[in-house]
Amino acid sequence: MRATAILKADWKDPVEVLGVFAEEPFALGFLSGGGGPRGRWSYLLRSPDAVLVVDPQNQSDALGALKALIGEVFAGDPDGPPFQGGVAGLCAYELGDRIEPLGLGRLDDWPDLACARYPALLAFDHEARKVLAVGCGGDQAEATARGRLALTWLDEAASATPSRPLPGALARDLTGEAPETYERGVADVVARIGAGEIFQANIARRWRGRLAAGVKPFDLLRRLAARSPAPFAAYLRLPDRAVVSNTPERFIEVRPGAGRLTVETRPIKGTAPRGSDEAHDHSLIQALESSAKDRAENLMIVDLMRNDLARVCEAGDVATPELFRVESFANVHHLVSTVTGRLAPGRDAIDLLAATFPPGSITGAPKVQAMKVIAQLEAPRGPFFGAMFWAGFDGGFDSNVLIRTAAFVIDGDGWDIEARAGGGVVADSDPVAERLETEAKISALLGALTETVSAADLPLGECR
Repeated sequence: MRATAILKADWKDPVEVLGVFAEEPFALGFLSGGGGPRGRWSYLLRSPDAVLVVDPQNQSDALGALKALIGEVFAGDPDGPPFQGGVAGLCAYELGDRIEPLGLGRLDDWPDLACARYPALLAFDHEARKVLAVGCGGDQAEATARGRLALTWLDEAASATPSRPLPGALARDLTGEAPETYERGVADVVARIGAGEIFQANIARRWRGRLAAGVKPFDLLRRLAARSPAPFAAYLRLPDRAVVSNTPERFIEVRPGAGRLTVETRPIKGTAPRGSDEAHDHSLIQALESSAKDRAENLMIVDLMRNDLARVCEAGDVATPELFRVESFANVHHLVSTVTGRLAPGRDAIDLLAATFPPGSITGAPKVQAMKVIAQLEAPRGPFFGAMFWAGFDGGFDSNVLIRTAAFVIDGDGWDIEARAGGGVVADSDPVAERLETEAKISALLGALTETVSAADLPLGECR
């Protein structure tokens, strides 16, 4: 592919448009929410021209195959959206086992890598309130034809019966791991830290259940978009599986320009619940900002990510322009830091992925030993704490960290569901406090699944 065409259209809600084809294999959405510079663009993709699924039994070079699927880099339209066609999909947590072999198990045979190449997409500019249909091809005529095809997705949505979030609870039989089990795990990690084995490990608690009859994974996405939008939310439908993520966390981003590839990662470490009123909320923010434990937890991961980036960035170019910024979401406040760099000559986004995956914020420090500890205390993770990503034909890349995520597997005539939430355990972590933190983090997701509401109380919210 050597040409790009970009066609403009009037605004339409991306969640509404995705609903038209959400059940198609490899239907995919990146759905920004919450506004601000990281909430400007949403992308919808369907009908790929090539698919790459690397199952656990396949011992081939997964990242090499991903590079081959992306193909040779060519320049996009400088006035177009950041993503102008390419490869997108899921990196499961255990893809890291192919980078640093640890003999990790697998969760329900989830693939280590599941992605596809998309020569057309819709890009939703929340700031300008416009939709851009992007087509890629071997020449301008082919690219334009593909862009026009993407425009028809909007027509399909306009002619479809408007969908509304289902009333009532979306899930039944949803139960969480026993609190005391998670607290014992936290105490075990604290003891390992005291013995000098690790400095920090992020361990998670799991909830499992089943969707109610007639409910589909996309229904959860619709409800989350209306109730608690997040800047890096995502949806992926595989033939017999699905992922719905309401994550606020960016993993790694690569921006092409002037021959240089600029890198950014924004690890989240440090959490406080939202307050019951404005004054209470402000006091919780102040407590989080001044928390020595949360700042130390954040700084360890910043140092880890700086080290990971330095493996593929130009010497001296890795920097931390923002440290311990508080960002607020529907149910929690987070401490977020920013680490930047420039890729060394000859390095690309997939080299960066290999140097940094899995994300430091959901493993620990030192990363490899923390992963070994996690494997002893948790079931295999599969999509949890992996990443959803897009890799553009122009060398650009962006990805999230799959926290606040639900994973679905078809079983008979319905869907089994699993969700997880965790936290970084450090030397002075309190097991009960860490367990309560997981409950604060998972509350928006569990609320969307289990609370009984009426359709009138929950209109289809714009993802903005």
